[in-house]
Amino acid sequence: MTTTAPRSLTSRRPIYAGSRIPSPTPTVLTTTPEMMATGDVLTINFGPNHPSTHGVLRLIVDLYGEEVTGVEAVIGYLHTGFEKNMEHKTWWKGITYPERIDYVSFQNNEYVFVGAIEKLLELEIPPKATWMRTLLNELNRIHSHLVWLGTSALELGAISMFWYAFREREQILDLFELVTGYRMHTRYFQVGGLAEDIPRGFYPETRKFCDWMPRAVDDYETLLTRNKIWLERTEGLGLLSAEDAIALGQSGPVLRGSGVDWDLRKSEPYLAYGSVDFRVPVYQAGDVYARYRVHMDEMRESVRIVEQCLDRLEQMDGEPWIADDRKVVLPPRHELHTSMESLIHHFKIVTEGFRVPEGEVYYAIESPRGELGCYICSDGGPKPWRVKFRAPSFVALEATATLMKDALIADMIAIVGSLDTVMGEVDR
Repeated sequence: MTTTAPRSLTSRRPIYAGSRIPSPTPTVLTTTPEMMATGDVLTINFGPNHPSTHGVLRLIVDLYGEEVTGVEAVIGYLHTGFEKNMEHKTWWKGITYPERIDYVSFQNNEYVFVGAIEKLLELEIPPKATWMRTLLNELNRIHSHLVWLGTSALELGAISMFWYAFREREQILDLFELVTGYRMHTRYFQVGGLAEDIPRGFYPETRKFCDWMPRAVDDYETLLTRNKIWLERTEGLGLLSAEDAIALGQSGPVLRGSGVDWDLRKSEPYLAYGSVDFRVPVYQAGDVYARYRVHMDEMRESVRIVEQCLDRLEQMDGEPWIADDRKVVLPPRHELHTSMESLIHHFKIVTEGFRVPEGEVYYAIESPRGELGCYICSDGGPKPWRVKFRAPSFVALEATATLMKDALIADMIAIVGSLDTVMGEVDR
């Protein structure tokens, strides 16, 4: 198995012939009438209350013995109306909502909404805020992959991996708490930059983590990558060709595990990604194991990005961390005691919110699960007229029926887990 892939899809051998996308409904694998006529097909509910569905996901599964002959994903059990709620909040107050949509990738979700507002405002962000946002997004990527790795390994019987992965996850959450005051749902990204300056002690603690994390990934791979049981449970299962992945709109590790070299951090750079050196891991096999390898390699690359961000940030001591635009940015606290104008701006932003010019914009980033997009439409007022998220978990779930072709019931756990879905993001 190689870790590099050409952008062209014609220079490699296909994973399987033709397409495996079910017809007429691409998201539903249907048992054939001939199979149903045998009377030996058993229809069962897998979920929504099941520890191995990565959330409240219900799968209606047809079984012929242990063979999966039909599957349909039923969603909506975690619908919370985030997008509609955001349309009734000011731009300033709405920042707290996106990070709760994907509660594992909270920092990336927070950024995509803030980034969309800044794009509509045409607001320039200080370099210090740009580099710090990049750093925290990559820490959050590692955090998300660790949660996926620990839970997916646990479901396949590798219980110790759960504790090892969550050990490093705790270190990352400690870093978030150090810089933002909160372990999750930080609201540290504000329109215009950061909520506060970077505290003393954050850089050396993050350096310690960067020194430790590559060795931790080495330990993970020692346990899993050549483990015979792990290979039997992941290799050759949940196959998805590059052509089918593109047709189903896949992105992130699912797409790159099928041999397609596409990462928005490289293809359409944002923040500081155009100024850092990193590799996009790509594997050709299109199975559960390939998606596992993509996740592992991405954690290593994220550590490299974090180290490069630290190199730049350590040279920016004393530089501004937020834009100086009093129409959208809260004034410094020390001014509130001496300046009536600052006090008025603070009061107006908090109570009424700032106004965003009339228009619409779609802003996309590479979240841990793939292309995370935010569409916002403004009518010129203090609240969004429309908010819509392109959730990669929702799109990944559409591939479930294709991946379950020729699978056994025991394989379904590994296959669904390899999609790395978060149901809060699916249902929103």
